[in-house]
Amino acid sequence: MAVTLEQAQKLGYTCLKALLRFAFMVANNLVAIPSYVLYLIVLQPLRILDSKSFWYIEGVLFKWLLAMVASWGWWAGYTVVEWGDDVKAVSEDEAMVLVNHQATGDVCTLMMCLQDKGTVVRQMMWLMDHIFKYTNFGIVSLIHGDFFIRQGRAHRDQQLVLLKDHLEKYYRSRNRKWIVLFPEGGFLRKRRETSQAFAKKNNLPFLKHVTLPRLGATQVILKTLVAPQENGTPSGGDAARKESKSKGLQWVIDTTIAYPKAEPIDIQTWILGYRQPAVTHVHYRIFPVKDVPAEPEALTNWLYQRFIEKEDLLTHFYETGAFPPPQGQTKAISREMTLSNLWLVAIQSFAFLSGGMWYCLFQYLYHCLF
Repeated sequence: MAVTLEQAQKLGYTCLKALLRFAFMVANNLVAIPSYVLYLIVLQPLRILDSKSFWYIEGVLFKWLLAMVASWGWWAGYTVVEWGDDVKAVSEDEAMVLVNHQATGDVCTLMMCLQDKGTVVRQMMWLMDHIFKYTNFGIVSLIHGDFFIRQGRAHRDQQLVLLKDHLEKYYRSRNRKWIVLFPEGGFLRKRRETSQAFAKKNNLPFLKHVTLPRLGATQVILKTLVAPQENGTPSGGDAARKESKSKGLQWVIDTTIAYPKAEPIDIQTWILGYRQPAVTHVHYRIFPVKDVPAEPEALTNWLYQRFIEKEDLLTHFYETGAFPPPQGQTKAISREMTLSNLWLVAIQSFAFLSGGMWYCLFQYLYHCLF
């Protein structure tokens, strides 16, 4: 089939744009990530003297790094429309965020749509596959205190013990508020067939757009972070001690990501921008943690029910282009999530200026020493 001149020009433009975007992303990483690390090295004395202030500054820098990632998609026209409950209302409370997992772009989408949710991004902890430890962003997540979980039956029990220890050591000492996890344990395309076979064997609903979630990490998080009095267990200690303790995890935010035509955006597309501008839709439902059962079998059923409901939400979305209205309402209201281009430019400029500053400083030190 012959290629017309117009098609050739369009392909050439797309390739050139992708190349330029990739070059910018590489440059962005080369200045932003080392600058983040170097700022925190210089601030180590503050960490000893005033740990709270140190982690506040780290959180701000972390949010800016995630905003840079968000900007790659935003400037390519990959925007977000939000549905359901307004999570800004609980942005200052502790919450666990349960997200369906379709592609690497899911993380980028969350990095974008949580930017305007108050202090959430700088005070959040991520649970992600251990392979991300070895990416360019791995050093940032390690410093921030995210948890890298190794998948597979052979590692499961050990990983849950490590997760519990990690939460006890880092979650409140670094003033974390939200914890984000993908309970399905992998991408939809990789787990769907296994999940459907398990569902058939155990007389569970057939799911096409999500897979049945795994219980382990969710149960550990609830046991570790929910305050005893909110989990139905009598709390010990006197009133003064209870007053000084954290309120604990207060909410579970069920988050459902839907892509146009059920075609997920992956990280390569996010970076290179070769796909036409697209709107990703994110639906939120907020559940009080006191309504979440603690007993394993009941919690499993509760978690399964959330993903069965996700299946219904996604089926409705792919059939109609919109999420269904909340119970008792006749129309679903969507909210367009926006980012300030001026703010994104300011953050990117700060990153490149920081990179230049560190380069000049090391050049000066090199000449002074040698």
